[in-house]
Amino acid sequence: MDESFAWLGSLPALVMLSAAAIAEVLAYYIPVVDNLLDTLATPAAFVAGTILSAAVMIDAPPMVKWTAAVVAGGGVAGLTKGMTAILRGHSTVLTGGLGNFIIATAELGGAALLSFLALAAPTVAIALVALFLFAAVRLLRRRFRGAKSSDGRM
Repeated sequence: MDESFAWLGSLPALVMLSAAAIAEVLAYYIPVVDNLLDTLATPAAFVAGTILSAAVMIDAPPMVKWTAAVVAGGGVAGLTKGMTAILRGHSTVLTGGLGNFIIATAELGGAALLSFLALAAPTVAIALVALFLFAAVRLLRRRFRGAKSSDGRM
């Protein structure tokens, strides 16, 4: 790990990040609070993904390191969080927020599964992330094409 990010491995950082993660998971089970968290967490996911990706790229030149961190780490984290925020928003509209616990549980399970796979079977984890990103991009394209055609513009 890059020495400027060594603090991430300290005990105080572990305690604070663990407490924040537990509070966030619990808050996603409270209707309305979950939507507010999505509003705050989506841009934060991009920043966190960028920082964590840069932290593990130790031998890359700075320009390559930060470009890759923004695109790979920030982009993947931002797209993933953005998609769950969109899904949770639709669930809020359709169920009044009462169905959002299903999305929160799926999000928690998916994060736990991918974390485990990243350690136990990294190739499988990468394949699942690539599959998710492919599906997310297709869904977004379809959604925006549908929005254009309903506006009467092409």
